[in-house]
Amino acid sequence: MLFPGGVRGWDWRDSGTDHRTGIQPSAVREVLEHGARIVILSSGVLGALNVAPETLELLAEKGVAVEVLRTPAAIERYNTLAATEPVGALIHSTC
Repeated sequence: MLFPGGVRGWDWRDSGTDHRTGIQPSAVREVLEHGARIVILSSGVLGALNVAPETLELLAEKGVAVEVLRTPAAIERYNTLAATEPVGALIHSTC
């Protein structure tokens, strides 16, 4: 989990996230609390991790831009944006 001014390990089980149900709204709340105005969500190396529709709705309601990308592209995009934008990311390193 990456956010403006910090980073911490992301245990997706804490938010009820799994491949089938996808990244849950509670998984992105901490990133938002740290001021992210753009959120990068990694779907894994093979694109196996889904994003729950409710998560996308939450981000849209808050006016936060979101990009869902496979892990290598998500890392590259985060690194590009982090130099100039308040960006957060949830990176799934497998699947």
